[in-house]
Amino acid sequence: MLNDTFLKACYGKPTEHIPVWFMRQAGRSLPGYRELRKQYDVLTLTRTPELAAQASLEPVERLGVDAAILFADIMLLPIAMGVGVQIVDSVGPIVGEPIEHVADIKKLEPFEPENVAYLAETIKILRSELQVPLIGFSAAPFTLASYLLEGEPTRRWLKTKRFMFEQPDGWNQLMSVLSDAIIAYLATQIEAGAQAVQLFDSWVGCLAPADYRQYVLPHVQKIFAALKDRQVPRIHFGTDTAGLLQDFADVDCEVIGLDWRVDIAKAKELISNKAVQGNLDPVVMLADQATIHAQADRIIDSLPSRNGFICNFGHGVQPETDDAKLKELVEYIHAK
Repeated sequence: MLNDTFLKACYGKPTEHIPVWFMRQAGRSLPGYRELRKQYDVLTLTRTPELAAQASLEPVERLGVDAAILFADIMLLPIAMGVGVQIVDSVGPIVGEPIEHVADIKKLEPFEPENVAYLAETIKILRSELQVPLIGFSAAPFTLASYLLEGEPTRRWLKTKRFMFEQPDGWNQLMSVLSDAIIAYLATQIEAGAQAVQLFDSWVGCLAPADYRQYVLPHVQKIFAALKDRQVPRIHFGTDTAGLLQDFADVDCEVIGLDWRVDIAKAKELISNKAVQGNLDPVVMLADQATIHAQADRIIDSLPSRNGFICNFGHGVQPETDDAKLKELVEYIHAK
């Protein structure tokens, strides 16, 4: 029997307990994943359905979370569009030929579902074994664009912003190409069996609100609108978006994911009738149990209602996290 508390919460319905899942729960700190990584690199894991399914299942079986998330990488979509990418441990994605000029955008190949057939197979395996909903995901167009322009992870976004400001037509062209690909990519996951989808915008918090509204929001609105008839919950998540929150929530989605830099009760007022997901600082898991409980209590007790609340971190599980603490936190939240 399916544990549907996560899906109910996405639609703001009452639930038997507060649902919990953790971003980056599939991997990082878990012992089964670490054993797999001794034998395989990340891209091999993500593109081998049996191994990706194994990594996706481990947190559900080990931690008792209320949703699974597809074990994948945000760069699988650019790779499917012909971009050369390496995932370097302790660094992140490295793009072989970053976009430097508007003409380079034409090098991006149209997304074809058969280029990620391995993901569809992974999803089918998971749906045959899971008793909780499965979440599919994609990086948002700004985050993908920043990787393609910078060529590697950054904390300054100099090339990205410069291209955006100096080449607004080229920027819109790039964002349109990526948005169309994301729509098709997420639709492919849904058709294969994903029961919810999340759009990650890890880097968009670097923008001023006016620039977000001008250069990013229309493209994100297009993505969510295109997925509306798919009849699965749509989650919009970004980091460092406290200053963008009202605009960030101005999309047609069911759930807004929050990082830890915003008060969740105030955020709930701004995002109106949408469900909220978050927003524990993942580093709190390195503290003692009493501190972890106090941090969780503070968030839950500040909510005007538990309906429409999904407990999660404000970003991914830290690699140093003790999985026994994660399991205990799930049990603690379920018992509240």
